[in-house]
Amino acid sequence: MADTKIYFASDQHFGAPTPELSFPREQKFVAWLDEIKKDATALFLLGDLFDFWFEYKTVVPKGFVRVLGKLAEIRDSGIPVYFFVGNHDLWMSDYFEKELNIPVYHTTKEFTFNDKHFLIGHGDGLGPGDKGYKRMKKVFTNPFSKWLFRWLHPDLGVKLAQHLSVKNKLISGAEDVRFLGEDNEWLVQYSKRKLETKHYDYFVFGHRHLPMTIKVGENATYINLGDWIGYFTYGVFDGTTFELKEYKS
Repeated sequence: MADTKIYFASDQHFGAPTPELSFPREQKFVAWLDEIKKDATALFLLGDLFDFWFEYKTVVPKGFVRVLGKLAEIRDSGIPVYFFVGNHDLWMSDYFEKELNIPVYHTTKEFTFNDKHFLIGHGDGLGPGDKGYKRMKKVFTNPFSKWLFRWLHPDLGVKLAQHLSVKNKLISGAEDVRFLGEDNEWLVQYSKRKLETKHYDYFVFGHRHLPMTIKVGENATYINLGDWIGYFTYGVFDGTTFELKEYKS
């Protein structure tokens, strides 16, 4: 495991605010994927890769061909890729698994690398507070809600969802991309509570759009990966330490 290089990235929100304006960010992300495939032993994508994603039985949203193609290339080369759905692409089903051979997770998951214990996820709906979103998520993930939405023609359903998605304050405004203080950062509080019952060396999440590295215990660290909208940050674990870095193409 001495040559371990595990990469983590989150919150690309491709497609927002428009496909045309999103395209340069997609190109930058693909360039980063091209670079990391040289030494990556695994890649974790922690959600909101797309600003909206819905899988009909025979249809997926148009676009993102360069990103999907590069992920397929990386996976076909033998590098494991893991995908955690976010709150913008939570309606992902089995397209990634069948077409790209990439497993998709809808909840947090534990991993161990080089005797270091990780708890990994997107981060939405975890920790105290945010009760309004938690109620909304239950509606969105309800099988009946998904069944109703599937009956909308894709041209109408995708357009409606993209409009509502772009209105989301985490993608359309910078006022929420600010540090709230440890006592108010709900993922920090969530991490500390998890440590009460089990040890983890690293808690790795996205969702907050703000790069953060915060000690939550004597040998435990909470990491938020930031985003690929304003920060272009990613995480890398080399088998011993975890670093947040900024990609400059």
